[in-house]
Amino acid sequence: MPSKFTYDLLRLFRDSYRDTDNLTSNGSPVHRLIEQHSIDYWLWADLIALDSQRLLKSVIRVQQQEEADIFYVPFFTTISYFLLEKQECKALYREALKWVTDQPAWQRSEGRDHVIPVHHPWSFKSVRRSVKKAIWLLPDMDSTGNWYKPGQVYLEKDVILPYVPNVDLCDHKCVLETQSKRSILLFFRGRLKRNAGGKIRSKLVEELKSAKDIVIEEGSTGAQGKAAAQDGMRKSFFCLSPAGDTPSSARLFDAIVSGCIPVIISDELELPFEGILDYREIALFVSASDAVQPGWLLKYLRGINAKRIREIQSNLVKYSRHFLYSSPAQPLGPEDLTWRMIAGKLVNIKLQIRRSQRLVKESRSICTCECRVGNTTRML
Repeated sequence: MPSKFTYDLLRLFRDSYRDTDNLTSNGSPVHRLIEQHSIDYWLWADLIALDSQRLLKSVIRVQQQEEADIFYVPFFTTISYFLLEKQECKALYREALKWVTDQPAWQRSEGRDHVIPVHHPWSFKSVRRSVKKAIWLLPDMDSTGNWYKPGQVYLEKDVILPYVPNVDLCDHKCVLETQSKRSILLFFRGRLKRNAGGKIRSKLVEELKSAKDIVIEEGSTGAQGKAAAQDGMRKSFFCLSPAGDTPSSARLFDAIVSGCIPVIISDELELPFEGILDYREIALFVSASDAVQPGWLLKYLRGINAKRIREIQSNLVKYSRHFLYSSPAQPLGPEDLTWRMIAGKLVNIKLQIRRSQRLVKESRSICTCECRVGNTTRML
């Protein structure tokens, strides 16, 4: 694609990075949110790397369209959404849409074999209807319908990717060193009130606020907020991971890489790479109805023995590699698992393309208003 969709946006991000006084409506620094949703950058970085530097074997970049199974659209939708003025952003979205849909590859498949990163809930939103047959890279399916419209996203077509963690990795050595410091049973730091499915948070706060060895606190942003969250997670055995405005939350992946056992309270949550990874090895799943019952959650957590806690913590260390984006991308890292998940969709994609190509355009007989049966009413 032309550089305005890739390199120019990267330069804009780099040149404005130090000017992080700009905050979103919820008080989060813009650049932190860009990094949190920067999967478009990491996948693109893997694909453009020199063959001699690439470690992944699950995907190969080809130079001729005819050789490709899948087409990745390298447009930085997250950077453009956050750093461009609203109308400028929409204009760039329209340009990107026209460039992509004018390509012969798109016209052959109507975009079914194209991959588009729309990881931030508002990214590329104004033109999504025109690319709804493509594979979307998402943070979740959003059953609330606030961010992704029903019928536009579904598991058979799309791929869910993890947020980029906002805290540093706590590796095997770190977990051992922090074990004696983990005195907090359950930790949560973040916004205590959210919309839609995230309303569970205020109910949990009310239930847990006066409990012993529980830390529930409103989160601040920036470097201080990151340090406080990281410190709290490394002092805790369990980390609360309730739904946000959508079923998912970046906090889940912060907990995983911190060696803090996630307690997931989000009934509609769809997880990244779940066809490959078994999250029961690294997290606890609690229904929302159980979690808000007086005393239920604390009794459940206090009933988990030390041996089981150590087992899950050990699994967290092993699983962390699946959620750490890097350059060069690592085998079994999130980039690698993304390509593997997409590869698993190839057979169905080819089926859909071939079915759509069976008929010559306008060869079907079209029923006009004269041949339709009118509405009639009969009295029995």
